[in-house]
Amino acid sequence: MKAVERVREACCPRCGHTSHAEALDHEAVEAGGTLLAALGDPIRLGIIELLSKHDRLCVCDIVEAFPVEQPTVSHHLRVLREADLVDVVRQGHWAYYGLRRDVLKRAAAHLVNLL
Repeated sequence: MKAVERVREACCPRCGHTSHAEALDHEAVEAGGTLLAALGDPIRLGIIELLSKHDRLCVCDIVEAFPVEQPTVSHHLRVLREADLVDVVRQGHWAYYGLRRDVLKRAAAHLVNLL
């Protein structure tokens, strides 16, 4: 018996794909999840807000702004670095952090496009 090839129609008129699995960019969703998880902590969000008002800040100035110890702030900065939301420039013993505004803008644009 000869196999009959079926032409699948779109699963729904809104997305236009033959399956919902095709409608997702799984890599983009994973990257967005990492970024949003990094922003999901109040201290990390506070660090982002603080850095948004400055070009760069010394880690000692960031530590001063929060009611936690330096190792905790360093942990949060590492999470933000791994999410590519901040970068660091080292000068001698000091580390200066800056906001990756381009990454934050892309994240905001992605969220707006979901509406």
